[in-house]
Amino acid sequence: MQEKTVVANDLELAGMIAQYDEHAKRIISNKGVLARILKESAEEFQEVSLEELEQWIEPDGLMEGHIAGNNTEDKKPGEGEIYYDVRFQVWIPAKGKKVPVKLLINIEAQKDFYKKYHIVTRGVFYGARMISSQLGTEFTGSNYQNVRKVYSIWLCMNAPKRIGNAMTEYHLSEKNIVGNMHEKKEHYDKLSVIIICLNEKMQVKEGGIHDFLNVLFSTRLSVEEKKQELESRFDMKMSKELEEGEGKEMCNLGEAIYEEGISQGISQGISQGILKGKLEGEERVSRLNLILIEAKKFVELERASKDAVYRRQLFEEYGI
Repeated sequence: MQEKTVVANDLELAGMIAQYDEHAKRIISNKGVLARILKESAEEFQEVSLEELEQWIEPDGLMEGHIAGNNTEDKKPGEGEIYYDVRFQVWIPAKGKKVPVKLLINIEAQKDFYKKYHIVTRGVFYGARMISSQLGTEFTGSNYQNVRKVYSIWLCMNAPKRIGNAMTEYHLSEKNIVGNMHEKKEHYDKLSVIIICLNEKMQVKEGGIHDFLNVLFSTRLSVEEKKQELESRFDMKMSKELEEGEGKEMCNLGEAIYEEGISQGISQGISQGILKGKLEGEERVSRLNLILIEAKKFVELERASKDAVYRRQLFEEYGI
């Protein structure tokens, strides 16, 4: 028996609104998606296979296909607070006798390309915060040699035609103005901002990262078309064999949601036209997004029906 993979379930939950915040976060937190983004954008992983790279992404933090991730809330006295979309750790595979080196990664998904600020500037700020936040965790005191390199990667959907499908990196580099002072790159190469612009209406290199992401976040393709494309063209599995002893209910998304307790109260809420109680956690909000839309439609229809009945009664009894 086969069950759907995590990314297949995420695509089905998102439907045609995969670009929207909560769905986008869940989709990009899948290890298979993260591995493809890192391999194409970060120089440290260009020679690493996707299979190996997935193993180096939070090797101790797997949650059934998704990364556990670091805390997405970052508060500092006097500096305000930041809420990251996805933040996690990845190691550079060891070569020879070298030990693996840890990198800190932040990935943001932007549905709207134009903002009141420049995305690259926000990316620099996020990267700088990820460096300063390492004090007391990655290093203490003045042990600055232990500062980890950070990547802030921005997926910018619906880019204008003048930009189209593009990828640009902004990073620290050495420039000798007078004399020739040479430092090893690893001593100053600590912050990189990468902007990946997407436009599914424009031509892309087949099989490349833009092709992959445009399929993943497409507003044109149906869920089934996305799954077929991802599996046939990008070798991203949409199903897997169930291990012996696993329940049949794992093959059905609706039952999987029920198992997590998410459906408790939904039936009553929909029938009454009201969803009561506070939904806890971003995952529940993501999963209930479409259900809430349908519930709202139900309430509006129910109210319209009651109003029509009431008006008919007034007309029959009083002629008004």
